[in-house]
Amino acid sequence: MTTPEIASCTHPLRTSVADFISGLRELERDLITKERIAAYMAATTLRPEALHDYVWWRDSFYTRNLIYRDELFEVMTICWSPGQKTAIHTHNGQLGWMTVSQGEVFTHEYHHTRCNAPENQNVVNIDCLGGATELQIDKVRTLSCSEGTGMVTVDKLQTIHQIENAGTTGCISLHVYSKPFDSCIAFDLEHQRCYRRQLSYFSRDGHRIEK
Repeated sequence: MTTPEIASCTHPLRTSVADFISGLRELERDLITKERIAAYMAATTLRPEALHDYVWWRDSFYTRNLIYRDELFEVMTICWSPGQKTAIHTHNGQLGWMTVSQGEVFTHEYHHTRCNAPENQNVVNIDCLGGATELQIDKVRTLSCSEGTGMVTVDKLQTIHQIENAGTTGCISLHVYSKPFDSCIAFDLEHQRCYRRQLSYFSRDGHRIEK
């Protein structure tokens, strides 16, 4: 089934999470490209009420809430209270797509210019093993993505970024990654270091994960 055919089966006012995942799984039958998934996500809107089971807030940190995962796709919401943001981080050269269902986020895109541990670079600006104690990471641009407008992507050319809640109210973003990944490299420019950071979920399938 092609992307337009899938999109015609849904409607932005009544698309459910099950509809969204079903369409995404149809796309697994063919080559997964940044353009195909971007077109699908642009045509298949998930409103905040459809994501109700996957919306969790906490004051101390943003929450990563798993909706679906298989060998090719990982789907989650991230819920951002005011002032919350990620570290500058890589995406391991994987593909990623983000839309916003509520609120607005800023995405700051960066390029790795140099470090003092180049031997730990698998492919420059795509992934590394961490361990540097001198970094030069240059900001490329800042993108705004808000409810119903815009999309942020990552790929093998632009894989380093930082996301932050741009507003004064809670923000809900929807993320799709291919393939799934469980760790990334985080960059701490203040202390001039980078390190591998393990990723975890706050909730899974609509249920909070007890620590």
